[in-house]
Amino acid sequence: MTITPLMPVYPRCGVRPVRGEGCYLIGEDGRRFLDFASGIAVNILGHGHPALTKAIADQAATLIHVSNLYGSPQGEALAQRLVDKTFADTVFFTNSGAEAVECAIKTARRYHYANGEPQRHKLITFDNAFHGRTLGTISATSQPKMRDGFEPLLPGFTTVPFNDLAAAEAAIDDITAGFLVEPVQGEGGVTPATGEFLRGLRALADKHGLLLVLDEVQCGYARTGTFFAHEQYGLTPDIMAVAKGIGGGFPLGACLATEEAAKGMVAGTHGSTYGGNPLAMAAATAIMDVVVNDDFLAEVRAKGDRLRQALEQLIPNHDTIFEGVRGLGLMLGLKLTDKAVARDFVAHLRDNHGLLTVAAGENVVRILPPLVIEGTHIAEAIEKLSAGARDYEAAA
Repeated sequence: MTITPLMPVYPRCGVRPVRGEGCYLIGEDGRRFLDFASGIAVNILGHGHPALTKAIADQAATLIHVSNLYGSPQGEALAQRLVDKTFADTVFFTNSGAEAVECAIKTARRYHYANGEPQRHKLITFDNAFHGRTLGTISATSQPKMRDGFEPLLPGFTTVPFNDLAAAEAAIDDITAGFLVEPVQGEGGVTPATGEFLRGLRALADKHGLLLVLDEVQCGYARTGTFFAHEQYGLTPDIMAVAKGIGGGFPLGACLATEEAAKGMVAGTHGSTYGGNPLAMAAATAIMDVVVNDDFLAEVRAKGDRLRQALEQLIPNHDTIFEGVRGLGLMLGLKLTDKAVARDFVAHLRDNHGLLTVAAGENVVRILPPLVIEGTHIAEAIEKLSAGARDYEAAA
């Protein structure tokens, strides 16, 4: 037998974490890494945060799982808090971001079905998007690396260029259900939507009776300095998928919707055995207790500004490999020139300087620290980035 016990779909690196402390990961060999990847924007309170670990431990000792055949006091309470803090009137809890997007797609299609227009099933999506790895969510992207070998894919998606409002409008026809879009594309290159584009999609949806479906799996949950990124654009969606930071490391996602958008989601139309179990709800409640307040969000914005400024000051010293900074809040991307390769540079920082980052499309290094970083962590990350750039340039 040559296949590994873990299905070899990940090209795993040599770092093997066994413990986390705040903004650091510790490998099985004892080496410490400054974690500016956060489990790909998941560990928003870092590692071992006392409020989160206590909530999980206490709930694990009380009740872990019962299924959704029964009433859910914990789920009802968390859903109410989300409703109170967002545009939404109702919430469905999932186990992952991909499942949250799947629920959002189903909700959008079912809305038109409930209105007597079942032919309106097509969602307009955008180049470089990443919505997950299920058959439904890879059907919503145009990236061959996600799609190749999995055909036939789910019909009902048309992909047009991101930030191109005219192309989005031109794609509308009599079978269109709505738009599915990330306010900030994460995997695609940490590229924010322009205000004109995102507000334009909202206006088009209103004009044509369509639904605006946002994927805030990566850019939501305080990552960009507001509870959700769309708040910075002055608009509200009809449906939104969230995950990653919602559980701070515990697997959890959610689909949020207005009462109107969710009108077709009646008993029997959707479900999840594990979704919204008491343990997940305890973790998510602890996260909300920490992040959903004005002071915390203001700190994220201030830290994001400080980190961005420090990154921008690096560029003139290493302009052969650094081109620019993009993103919002603490969801930042360092765009590299054609003299460097993002995946190689991420590996170089990790292996030689103990800094964890994540590669993204368009030759971008994603910088996704825990939202609880302090000034010392920013200074350490910049020092490691600078040293890594010097080494990388010298070896080129």
